[in-house]
Amino acid sequence: MPFGTVLAVDDPLTVGPDITSEVIGNAQGLSVLASQHALSLVVYLDFGFTRGEFNGSSFSVFSRNTITVANRELTVVGGRGKFRLAKGFAELKTYSRSEGGNAVVEYNVTLFHH
Repeated sequence: MPFGTVLAVDDPLTVGPDITSEVIGNAQGLSVLASQHALSLVVYLDFGFTRGEFNGSSFSVFSRNTITVANRELTVVGGRGKFRLAKGFAELKTYSRSEGGNAVVEYNVTLFHH
């Protein structure tokens, strides 16, 4: 992908990494290839829940994501519903990546909210 590439994201939010895991929402947003020297994205993602205890609530991440690093951290910048005024961080771990660029990524999120 060349520098400046913008990608729209609409991915399922699942309980686990397996393709058959229960879908509990979706992650929607934008990613921009923002480095001329490394495979690094600036991402805005909104994690919206459509089932379970957090149905109708979401939290948002806006941060740099150096996707070649196995374990990385992104910033939580807000939320709505049960996550109103959320702050925190998301620790990311890549489980798998396909040749086409798709990946399965675990987000372990710590939130502080009202």
